[in-house]
Amino acid sequence: MSRAFTSHPAGAAASDSDPGRAAVASAYQRFEPRAYLRNNYAPPRGDLSSPDGVGPWKLRCLAQTFATGEVTGHSLIDIGSGPTVYQLLSACAHFEDITMTDFLEVNRRELELWLREEPGAFSWSAYSQHVCRIEGRGESWQEKERQLRARVKRVLPIDVHQPQPLGAGSPAPLPADALVSAFCLEAVSPDLASFQRALGHITTLLRPGGHLLLIGALEESWYLAGEARLVVVPVCEEEVRKALQQSGYEVRDLRTYSMPAHLRTGVDDVKGIFFAWAQKKTAVGV
Repeated sequence: MSRAFTSHPAGAAASDSDPGRAAVASAYQRFEPRAYLRNNYAPPRGDLSSPDGVGPWKLRCLAQTFATGEVTGHSLIDIGSGPTVYQLLSACAHFEDITMTDFLEVNRRELELWLREEPGAFSWSAYSQHVCRIEGRGESWQEKERQLRARVKRVLPIDVHQPQPLGAGSPAPLPADALVSAFCLEAVSPDLASFQRALGHITTLLRPGGHLLLIGALEESWYLAGEARLVVVPVCEEEVRKALQQSGYEVRDLRTYSMPAHLRTGVDDVKGIFFAWAQKKTAVGV
């Protein structure tokens, strides 16, 4: 199946009915994908040579979780992909049909550049090489990237603040066997209640018994992406755990990382990162 590219965010107009969400949507119109990538995925934060760095920590959390063999199936949806693909490098060996999503057309376009191997695309080769090393299967980084490109079937608009985040009649196979989401929900929610509702909305895309791998910022209130200064709802570890439980998940693993001083580069006020592996309960009360 060829990848679909849609130019208008699903449900974007409906978000304008809520002043807080409308303000978030408006601020994101100034989001600059390349500035965001430079800030977070080029050195120093993009330096993967130190095992104590934030990049290796995120990749290790994902690789170790997929190595359990429990998070597998046919279809996976990446919620709020942004302009990044690293979050799917370990996933692509376990799912044949991957959907990437983002609210912003500029981010979807950035993803398409990489997926189509077009000139000027951001290079993820250092991340691919690192994942191949830690997975230890003897796979080349080129093969890893070929597999990911082959298994991403579509790039779609999404609005996590809508009850149907992908809109009606989405081409993505639903419900999905697994969801991945990195630095999305807390970054697009004006308050904790909106964060909780957005988590509930994306949970409707996941089958009972399916898995959610969630990565996000801890105690962050803003970040920069070029001219855009984006507001983030600060969350702590226990608030993440409670939100997952209230949305009907069993929390299988919840880890945190404290951002070291040399990686606090002035592009945000993040204190740390969380990684959560949660499984959607199959019935109420189970």
